Amino acid sequence: MTDPILSLDACSLIAGVRDGALSHRAVAEAYLDRIATKEESVGAFIFHDSAMVRDAADALDLAGTRGALAGLPVGVKDVIDTCDMPTGYGSALYGATQPVWDAPCVTQSRQAGALMMGKTVSTEFAMASPGKTRNPWNTAHTPGGSSSGSCAAVASGMALMGFGTQTAGSIIRPASYCGVVGYKPSFGLLDPSEIKVLSHSLDTLGVVTRRVADAALVAAILGGRPGLALKGLPDTAPRIGVFRTPPFNTEAATDAALDHAIRALGAAGARVTDITPPTDFGSTHGLHAAIMGWEVSRALSHERLVLGDRLTEVTRAFLAEKARVTVEEYDAARRALPAVHQSLSQAMAEVDILLAPSAPGTAPKGLEATGSPEFNTPWTVLHMPALTLPAILSDGLPVGVQIIGRIGEDAATLRAAAWVERCLEAPKVAP
Repeated sequence: MTDPILSLDACSLIAGVRDGALSHRAVAEAYLDRIATKEESVGAFIFHDSAMVRDAADALDLAGTRGALAGLPVGVKDVIDTCDMPTGYGSALYGATQPVWDAPCVTQSRQAGALMMGKTVSTEFAMASPGKTRNPWNTAHTPGGSSSGSCAAVASGMALMGFGTQTAGSIIRPASYCGVVGYKPSFGLLDPSEIKVLSHSLDTLGVVTRRVADAALVAAILGGRPGLALKGLPDTAPRIGVFRTPPFNTEAATDAALDHAIRALGAAGARVTDITPPTDFGSTHGLHAAIMGWEVSRALSHERLVLGDRLTEVTRAFLAEKARVTVEEYDAARRALPAVHQSLSQAMAEVDILLAPSAPGTAPKGLEATGSPEFNTPWTVLHMPALTLPAILSDGLPVGVQIIGRIGEDAATLRAAAWVERCLEAPKVAP
């Protein structure tokens, strides 16, 4: 990336626009040039209009606006409503649908001076049927899903922040595959209104960025929680518990990333210890499947029962499987969660954060599937904050490690994740 604007992290770019060193239009042109160079090979956007971006940038410059997210180039996942761009929910069924208003996260971003670069590709209804996006590190591989386009756009330098959603592993996994920071906040920290619902108990709005500080700043602004923004790193190293999430089906690349992180953190002064998963933790996969299955079957009733013959085969099969969940299984899963929370809280008593794999390995080859969320579903169903941080490259593909904090303690989790990030110092933009 030759334009110096493209090398700036979000915090630095916003500061440059706010103090007048950069204009919104200059930022827009730099990122539009990058999109012109990379989009054909990566396919991160389902909708993009250069004239719309330039008009928005010019309007901000003319108004003299210097908002808290001034000039931030944003990719908006295609399950999030936008008043001036179609929202297709990743499906041909709704490809031309035009909402009449923005989702709150988009409205807040615009009001804070951010630039909406376009709508990014999602799997169909943020589930299992992949879109066109390719992994920018190696276009023969999947970027992961369902937040495929947002992760690929940030990783390839076509956006500096992307909105993602996670109901199973749809932020953490693709961010790991694409070598960027993915942040899934505690459940409900960011408002998920006007976003296609899959599971009202699990759907979580999050962000994809290059650095932890960028994710923290965006969450602070959109969540109305100034304390989330980072003001330097902690004075003391966090206490870190290595959590080998059962059944721990990892590939050699993930084992190498976790080992690298353990060595780097220990060398930097952190106390790193192994945490034995509670005996009931293995049930979280089944609890997640029951809760998501029951809720998604109802949230997508119209698509499943009325429009089923027009869905992709992958989505039809996915919904048919989820529809087998009974109300008794759903209620039992919800009743079981508090006990898992309690046992996990006891296991974490002597640590500040957990360190775990973000995904089983590197991004799988091919575009027919988006990888397994097995290392993400437990933290989603438990509503705990999680981030993935780039750790290593394996055969030219990124591998991340996952940081998990206590539910509701996002500020502490972000601070600890920034400390870990400094120790890893992995590349975050694909060549």
